[in-house]
Amino acid sequence: MRAAAFAEPGGPEVLKVMEVPAPQAGPGEVRVRVRAAGVQPFDTAVRAGWLPPYLGDVPWPRIPGNEFAGVVDQVGDGVAGVSAGDEVLGFSRLFAYAEYVVVPAADVAPKPAGIPWEAAGGLTSGVQTAELALDALAVGEGDTLLVHGAAGSVGTAAVQIARMRGATVIGTAREVNHEHLRELGAIPVAYGDGLADRVRALAPGGVDAALDGAGGHALEVSLELVADRGRIVTMVEHGKAAELGVRTVMGERTAERLGRYATLYAEGRFVFPVRRTYRLDEAADAHREVETGHGRGKVVLVTA
Repeated sequence: MRAAAFAEPGGPEVLKVMEVPAPQAGPGEVRVRVRAAGVQPFDTAVRAGWLPPYLGDVPWPRIPGNEFAGVVDQVGDGVAGVSAGDEVLGFSRLFAYAEYVVVPAADVAPKPAGIPWEAAGGLTSGVQTAELALDALAVGEGDTLLVHGAAGSVGTAAVQIARMRGATVIGTAREVNHEHLRELGAIPVAYGDGLADRVRALAPGGVDAALDGAGGHALEVSLELVADRGRIVTMVEHGKAAELGVRTVMGERTAERLGRYATLYAEGRFVFPVRRTYRLDEAADAHREVETGHGRGKVVLVTA
């Protein structure tokens, strides 16, 4: 099969389309013919040489990507409820930038007809990360939540989920994305000097919790505005979290959660914009765009 992979760590240019052996579904697993795969900062870190400890020793060449959508074409022994030909979306640990990916059958959910392949392929990171973070923050009715990087894929999901829970949301973003945030139900605010004062003016009753998707100055502002550091989650400053007493995103992804938001999307009750799609042989360009740290919505690779 064809896969966007790398034989040594480095910059985006190390990502090349390679011919590699196609994986085969084992007991309890399904193989999916990938139609679309999301691109995220986790992938760019893997390409640069980082691996989380739970992955162990990953052989070379390495194939990034841990979210996808496609069509099941192999079903392993012992699998019930999933059949060849089913359209699904799901998640993996790596290996999604490829024509085929094998995952446990429990890690895929049915793809509703109303969600396009591109959105389905990139949905899991945004909605899973956002809901896990908001659960950790215990965001609920009457809270005021500050979301940094609110126009990105996780931020867009977090704004909507927090609004569903009855929270008021203030979202930081570049001014070009402010109307997008208003459409999602958030109060937009611009980055830069004086941010803390601008947020105070928008939230005279104070800020109860913060989700940091930007790091740096954004985290400093969160520490200044939120009294309880246990109600600050950073998705960027992992190395500083423990010493500052703030949280990082923890918890397990589930197919139930993924399927729930896919259904909401298909019903027109959840928005998940795709910023741009790239072909598999353009994976390096996709990484370059994600590494700019700017833009609204999700970057996605399409393989078919």
